[in-house]
Amino acid sequence: MPSRAILNIKLPHLNGWSAARRQVADIYREEFARRGLTSRITLPAEPYREIGLRNHHIYHQYVICAPRRDALQKHLSAHGIGAAIYYPLGLHEQKCFAALGYQAGDLPETERAAQETLALPIYPELTPDMQRIVVDAIGEFFAA
Repeated sequence: MPSRAILNIKLPHLNGWSAARRQVADIYREEFARRGLTSRITLPAEPYREIGLRNHHIYHQYVICAPRRDALQKHLSAHGIGAAIYYPLGLHEQKCFAALGYQAGDLPETERAAQETLALPIYPELTPDMQRIVVDAIGEFFAA
């Protein structure tokens, strides 16, 4: 039962941690808009925000879509910024689903997303200054 004791200690903090992640996401959104990058990258969809829900998302990952994603990831890495590609292939392109019979080109939007998605750093303690460094590096990449 040690894991239950840990959960009992952590559970009261869950809402605060989730709110902190939403705040980090808000700052990313503001910074990308400030830098004029929202026409260059696609930010996470937030359909529930528009109808006034406060607890609409916890941002376990903050995933953007960007052209030349691999080059952008390399650029961020060169600046000491970690960014991850969690899903490099669509499910239909993975060997474990080969028996389903899908071929490359069958799901073009899935394939495009797999080539463009990049997860940026996000955690409750990420400061606005740290986020500005991430956004500025992305702006620098697209300005080149």
